[in-house]
Formats: sequence, C-alpha cells, structure tokens
Amino acid sequence: MRKLVYYVGMSLDGYIAGPAGEFDFYPFDAEMAAWVNGEYPEFVPSHIRQGAGMALDEPNRRCDTVVMGRGTYEPALSVAVSSPYAHMRQYVVSSTLGRIDDPAVELVESDPVALVQRLKRAEGGDIWLAGGGKLAAELLGEIDEMIIKSYPVVAGGGISAFSGAFRPALFRPARRKEFGNGAQITWFARA
Repeated sequence: MRKLVYYVGMSLDGYIAGPAGEFDFYPFDAEMAAWVNGEYPEFVPSHIRQGAGMALDEPNRRCDTVVMGRGTYEPALSVAVSSPYAHMRQYVVSSTLGRIDDPAVELVESDPVALVQRLKRAEGGDIWLAGGGKLAAELLGEIDEMIIKSYPVVAGGGISAFSGAFRPALFRPARRKEFGNGAQITWFARA
C-alpha cells in the first residue's frame, strides 16, 4: 500500500513558515539543497527545476502524487503557475479556493481523509503531503512517515507544522542526516 509522507521544513519551534508565508529566514546551504534535490527530485517544483540545475523531465524517485492545501498552492499561482508539480498528480484541498482552471490540478473541497484513503488504495508511488499545517493536522491519522527538515532557527510565530485539535500521535526516528548550515533531516515512521 502507498504511504502518505509529510515532507516539510520547520523551525526549532515548529513553524513551517512565517505569519505571511515567508520561509526565507531558513539558513540556505548549497550542499543540503543539492542533496535534497538529488534524493527527492519530485519535491522540486516543475517551474524552478532548470534554475536548480535539474532536467525538466527528471524522474520521480519515490512519490508520484502531491496533496497540498491552498496556502501551499497559492505561491505558484502568484507567479502565474497553475501546475507547480506538473511531473506529479496534483490535488489541492481547499473549501475556499472555488475553482482551479488547470486540468492537471484537481480541487478537493471536502474530506481530505477520504481522498488520501482512496489514493493509498490505488496503484502508484507514495503520496507527498506538502502542507500546510491545517491540512497536516486533518490528515495526521493517515500520515505514515514524516521527513522533517529542521533548521536551527526560532521563528517565534507563523504557520505551525500541525494546526488543529490536540491529538498526540507517536512516531519514531528512523534516520538522521546533518548539514553544514546546522540543519538536520530526520525521517520518522509511525510508531
């Protein structure tokens, strides 16, 4: 069965972005970017692949489907990109977006849990949960694995990695990799 994998970067205090969606406060490290892009090319948006030194048709290594919330989708729309992950099947979960004019992106207006359960039963690679925090909290019971990029910075406020009801869920660390900028990537499996 396919897994739902929450891959996200966050601050030491658990924020995936600042209050206005900013993420430029994370310390950049070329070694880390090259490693992540090589390990998980599917997580690089189609429209910035060439700028990141990747071929447009770089094959996916693990995931072939992405599920994201409106806040994760809107930055692409703000630069006139309606299909940010054209190399994957794309689902945007939003009850307020109204419509998406790109046939490559499916709008899901309700019940993201049913969507993910249906996707898990289908054939294919794993499913990437790209964010945001409200959607991650709704899907917490369906998350099989987390890949957390933890940056050595305290944001002090912003968009939480999980923004929802109190529902403790136990995960166990499976692997960790450190980089020169002080950031770490930790892989967690559901305990």
